[in-house]
Amino acid sequence: MTDPEIHALITCPKTIISKEPARGYREDNSQRRCDLRLVATTDDATPFRVFIRQSVAFMENFSIGLTCSDRTPASGSITLVRYNGPHGEVSREPDGHYVKPHIHRITAEEIASGSIRPQAKHREITDRYATLEQAIPVFFQDIAVANYAQYFPESLQGSLFNGHQQP
Repeated sequence: MTDPEIHALITCPKTIISKEPARGYREDNSQRRCDLRLVATTDDATPFRVFIRQSVAFMENFSIGLTCSDRTPASGSITLVRYNGPHGEVSREPDGHYVKPHIHRITAEEIASGSIRPQAKHREITDRYATLEQAIPVFFQDIAVANYAQYFPESLQGSLFNGHQQP
């Protein structure tokens, strides 16, 4: 898989077909969690999954990821992109990403090396979101999911005045 192919998978139009649990989140291992199944709206109907995890103890620590099921059963699925909140730890890296919202994207080089998850060295610090609630619409818009508000109606709140200055 090449980097342009990875980008095409991330940005191709998709539709959510199911969410577990259907409403809200379930608690498991000190995390709020939900999982979604998606399909590409193109002819190949590529299967995707989205996972959402949030620490119960440190709500700023969350992860939203897009995985793609490879068509070869031996390799399983690959996490293409992951949107994270701060981890609540002191960062050992010069960019300080552990204490800032950041995005990881997998690369062709990582896949070729056998990795199925984006590594820490391929990340982008972002100010596009600060909380899980802010990250959800950013994530779903970035990965081209048209029907996310049907599953996360609260994600539309706060958008009433976006782009407009208040008097």
